[in-house]
Formats: sequence, structure tokens, C-alpha cells
Amino acid sequence: MRKRLPEWFKIKMPNAQLMAPTKSSLERWRLHTVCQEAKCPNSGECWSKGTATVLIMGDYCTRGCRFCAVKKGRPAPLDPDEPRRVAEAAREMGLRYVVVTSVTRDDLPDGGAGHFAATILAIREQLPESRIEVLIPDFQGSTEALAVVVEARPDVLGHNLETVPSLYPRVRPQADYRRSLEVLAKAKELDPTIVTKSGIMLGLGEGEEEVRQVLADLIAVGCDICTLGQYLSPSDAHLPVEEFIHPDMFQYFARLGEEMGMPRVVAGPLVRSSYLAEEAFLGRI
Repeated sequence: MRKRLPEWFKIKMPNAQLMAPTKSSLERWRLHTVCQEAKCPNSGECWSKGTATVLIMGDYCTRGCRFCAVKKGRPAPLDPDEPRRVAEAAREMGLRYVVVTSVTRDDLPDGGAGHFAATILAIREQLPESRIEVLIPDFQGSTEALAVVVEARPDVLGHNLETVPSLYPRVRPQADYRRSLEVLAKAKELDPTIVTKSGIMLGLGEGEEEVRQVLADLIAVGCDICTLGQYLSPSDAHLPVEEFIHPDMFQYFARLGEEMGMPRVVAGPLVRSSYLAEEAFLGRI
């Protein structure tokens, strides 16, 4: 049974009328979003503001992370027209800042890196003045696949560590903490000017010192932006919430990270890697 939310945990109620244009565009262009598939608590707020995080390469993931609501199973073949549709939707929605993520596609030789690159290039063609943030999987540690995405020149390249290393066997059994750190390190080696971003969830049973070590590890690989948010269990079949972290503790970690040398830390119960992404990039939050 899932724990009840504490009184101080407030989720804004969505405004269906304000959300309607975003919903209409996404449906018209037949796009998935991480907002829906991952059951993000901020989807109502973001859609009401005319933004959404597009989920490319289908809605089935080849991995079985125990925190994630995205469906697990055998994905369909890639849709070569999807990059164009993402770009058309972004243009129709008038986005100045486009955030694109994906399911993990371990079934593909390049992990979907080429599809990411094609999507970035399609958006650039439609919206040359926009900024583009991608949140990528680990491509099973392939530097060649990572280089394909970096060479398409997104403004921000994100890859989430998700949790502290001691919890990986329980939370992300098919992932590897050091491999994920290497993704961020190699991105900087390939292009020292690229902005890198990562994030972790709190409330899964991690210790304060472990969070401090994650921040130190991210700083060591040159990560520019770090997000910290509260883990919420999507269903009784997923990992339970071990603890609801008080907002004061999130602010403590934000100050700690910045004091340690992290350029930008965005922390709070409702913070997610793509939440208020443009504001995080511009340093407005």
C-alpha cells in the first residue's frame, strides 16, 4: 500500500481548458510524452503552460527499472517519420525550448542515437531559434552512439543517475552507476561546450552522505545542472516510497551542491529532470 502524501506536499490541480491546446497538438501529431507515460505529477501545470516533454521511439521500454511507470516489453520498430512530427508539433505549439526524451532501446544497434540526432535536426530546421534539451539513455556505454547525439548539437544533454549507487541493484538492476557517470563525462570530452544535466530521486532509502557523494561525482565529471526530486511510487507494483523528504531538506541539498561547486542545483519535492527545464537552463530557478 502506498503512503499518503504529507500535508506539505501540494500538487497543482490541472486546468483542462488551458491544457486542451497542448493535448490537441500531441494527439494530432501522434506523439507520446513522458508526462503521461511516466505519470508525472507536473503534467497538468506544464501542459497548461503549453509545454510537454516528448517521448520518442515508442512507449515500450526494454528495461525494467522498478521505479518507472513506462511500460516494459518489446517495442515496435522505429517510425522514421517521428522526428518530423516532433518538429511540426513543436512549431505548432510555438516552443522556444524543446525537451525530448526516450524509452531505452537496447534492441537497437545504436540504442536509438541516430533517431535522437534526426529529431534534433528536424527541430532545428523547423525552429532554428529554439533551444533543445535531450534526456538520453546510456546507450549501453557506447561512445560511438553518444557521439552521434552530441554531434547533432543539442543545447543540453541530460542523463539521469536516478539514485545513489547502493540502491542500483534494487532500483535500476539493468543499469550501472559508473556507466551512467561515464555518459556525462564522455559528453564533455566530445564537446566541452555542451551543457550536461543529471538528476536523482530522493525518498528511496538513500542516506545523506550518499547524496553528497553523488553530487561530488557529478561535479567531478563536469555536470552543469543537477535536479533532485521526491520519488513517488506509480503503483503498488512499483517500489514503495521509503520516506517523504521535507522541502527544507531539498533546499539543504541545493545549497550543499552549490557550495561544493555544482553550477546549478534545482531541488524540491515536485522537481523532475524536465520540469521548468528552460528556467533551469537560464538560471531563473
